[in-house]
Amino acid sequence: MKNINDIQDEIVEEFSFLQDDLDMCVEYLIELGIKNKQLSDEFRTEENIVKGCQSKVWMVANYHQGAIEYKADSNTLITMGLVGMLLRVFSGQKPQDILNSDLYFINKIGMNRFIGTQRSNGFAAMIKQMKLYALAYLTKEDVKSESS
Repeated sequence: MKNINDIQDEIVEEFSFLQDDLDMCVEYLIELGIKNKQLSDEFRTEENIVKGCQSKVWMVANYHQGAIEYKADSNTLITMGLVGMLLRVFSGQKPQDILNSDLYFINKIGMNRFIGTQRSNGFAAMIKQMKLYALAYLTKEDVKSESS
């Protein structure tokens, strides 16, 4: 399993091929959105909506064998591409690693140049939600180890 920084480096490399062409960056995000698996309707509920996103984003997480698997969906392809990058970076990682991560790929790919303020706010809300899941699973893990 690749670590968070290895995955971020891959994303940075992929975007470097786009040579700072903003239209191509947006097109690539749309492609990422198309490739992402969508959540089934049973998970597209009000309780799974990420608060703070302009578009609708639904997110769920499962904890299995020390790692978190995230799934998400959105009603727009660009947003689905954004959340897809986060799914790629964080899914399969340990809660502590997620909480300690520094998401440097965001600045390295110059994401603020090709997504607006509203989407940037929504992106931050997605990160916050993923870290909240990580904190909850880490806390649950700590409680289990204390009671053993």
